[in-house]
Amino acid sequence: MPPMGGPGGRGRASMEPRKPKNTKAVIKRLFEYVGKYKIKVIIALTFVVLRTLSTLAASYMLRPIINNYIIPGSGTQMLGGLAMGLAVLGSIYLINIICTYGQSKLMIYVSQHSIEAIRNDLFSKVQKLPVRYYDTHSTGDMMSRFTNDVDNIGMMLDSTLVSLFSGTIQLIGTMAMMIYTNIWLTLITIFFIPIFTKAGGTIAKHSRKYYSAQQAALGSVNGYIEEMVTGQKVIKVFCHEDQCEEEFNALNQDLRDKQIKAQFFGGIMGPVMGNMSQVSYAATACIGGILCALGRFDIGGLTVFVNYSRQFSFPISEISMQVTNIFSALAGAERVFAMMDEAPEPGDVENAVAPAHIDGHVVLDHVTFGYNPDKTILKDINITAEPGQKIAFVGSTGAGKTTITNLLNRFYDIQEGSITIDGIDIKNFKRDVLRQNIAMVLQDTHLFTGTVMENIRFGRMDATDEEVIQAAKTASAHSFIMRLDKGYDTILESDGANLSQGQRQLINIARAAISKAPILVLDEATSSVDTRTERHIEHGMDRLMKNRTTFVIAHRLSTVRNADAIMVLEQGEIIERGNHEQLLAQKGRYYELYTGLKELD
Repeated sequence: MPPMGGPGGRGRASMEPRKPKNTKAVIKRLFEYVGKYKIKVIIALTFVVLRTLSTLAASYMLRPIINNYIIPGSGTQMLGGLAMGLAVLGSIYLINIICTYGQSKLMIYVSQHSIEAIRNDLFSKVQKLPVRYYDTHSTGDMMSRFTNDVDNIGMMLDSTLVSLFSGTIQLIGTMAMMIYTNIWLTLITIFFIPIFTKAGGTIAKHSRKYYSAQQAALGSVNGYIEEMVTGQKVIKVFCHEDQCEEEFNALNQDLRDKQIKAQFFGGIMGPVMGNMSQVSYAATACIGGILCALGRFDIGGLTVFVNYSRQFSFPISEISMQVTNIFSALAGAERVFAMMDEAPEPGDVENAVAPAHIDGHVVLDHVTFGYNPDKTILKDINITAEPGQKIAFVGSTGAGKTTITNLLNRFYDIQEGSITIDGIDIKNFKRDVLRQNIAMVLQDTHLFTGTVMENIRFGRMDATDEEVIQAAKTASAHSFIMRLDKGYDTILESDGANLSQGQRQLINIARAAISKAPILVLDEATSSVDTRTERHIEHGMDRLMKNRTTFVIAHRLSTVRNADAIMVLEQGEIIERGNHEQLLAQKGRYYELYTGLKELD
């Protein structure tokens, strides 16, 4: 596998803070998801327009009520007119409430369904990404995109979309009503618009940059936490706690600094715009009062205009307050779409084959490969495995043993040479068919949440219960499974935390046993079990390997003595090959490793 680096190092390179590359493109892609519900969006926006118009109408109703029924004084006629005016005003506010309810319910529906579609598309893309992507990206960072980033998008779609549209309509409508009410006072308000715009734009520019950096730093912290939590045993064994704390503190401080800047610029937007609107409001009230005193304006009109003046600044302040959600969501959306845009595994070639039966004749012909073009891992590898043969790989760590099995599964494609199965180049196989015919038991066990039965059946989903039990017996797992509380119906959680490491590996071996794949790969499959357990499953492994072409990677040389051919690799080259007796007779590298004259690295 490609090298990773120290604790927490795996995901850092991919999570450096970055500026949004194309904000317009991100917004366009978001609206593609929302556009699937265009009818509901149109109805919701219609409610927004009606709500805005009702707000403007309700404000203007104050003018005739004040001028006609409050200022003139008391009287039965005045009280009747006042009651009628208030009834009309109440009806308008009722319309406003109904429109607000309808708009909110529809937009919540649209936003949540859009988020569901984004999550589905993101998860679907995860299933199509090549192994190389997982080898070079932190699991925590990927999880952060599924949770924090997608949640931020949801928050924006819930409220910000409506706020932007509502604010725009309200600004236009309020300006029109202000002009209709008094053009001179309107000019005062217009005077403050470029000041509002300049101040808001300056703050938004900084806010956008820091929110993008904040999301990247948050991904780094999540990635580090995920690695440290899953690796706690290793950390404690090597007394690495203090260094981990120092590294986490550095990442956490970086996140804190970026969050402070992002929250500061996002938080000051509202107060700055609010204070500026107060200045505009005060100037309007003073000049309007003077006009009323001079008889050039009426009290009701001034009351309405001052109310409009507040309404005019409110959408500006509201939109400004949404900057936090907007830029946080855009930064998150960019990260989500960047993951969606990652190149998937190459598709099958034209006319790819799907043989109904594979014997398992495997040939590696002059194979040369490197994870990076500038560093070759395997050099001119030639191997022939006949059906039913057991081929073992031994050698130092990093010699290229696991890399060969990665190439066999087409997790990576070779640069030179060819790999064939039954005479067919693996590049010409349908990828799913190729992998269905190769069963793997890896050094790192992984069990899914579910019953023991379901975890074994993962190797072949159409297997019957009887076949599952037989596979467990083949792997010598049946006896310990029957000692569990509920036997095969025992629920496994947290990657089988209620089982020992050896028991987890036995279930993995049973999972491979149930597969009908003619080719079997055992990558340090018994390294996690003790010597007694290893001897206990030896016969089961022999039954598992019977009539299958088997590739075994092992550090315990005692486990490969019965291999038909043993390949000794060093620095990506096969330096010795033969069976156990032949290699011992050569008294070369294998002899040194087996006799302990030179330990295996």
